[in-house]
Amino acid sequence: MSAKTATTVSRARMYEVIRAPLITEKTTNGSEHSQVTFRVSMDATKPEIKQAVEGLFKVTVKGKAKLFKGRPGTRSDWKKAIVSLAEGQKIDVTTGL
Repeated sequence: MSAKTATTVSRARMYEVIRAPLITEKTTNGSEHSQVTFRVSMDATKPEIKQAVEGLFKVTVKGKAKLFKGRPGTRSDWKKAIVSLAEGQKIDVTTGL
């Protein structure tokens, strides 16, 4: 096993990682649970997404453990990230950065 390395993401990379907020009926329901959904770059990793959201919006992102199982299928040409915010914090996606 390799050790995780904490690298900082530049401000320019933060803007490359977070492409746009994703606003649908499902993501609007997630906002009731302090979740915000973004379209993100295909090469973005979870630590990069976390640092980008925390750096651009000045909020705290909560982590979560998740198990994965192999599933057959085709890969999408875009990627989304559902971000859970710390209690009491919010992002207003309608105003922009």
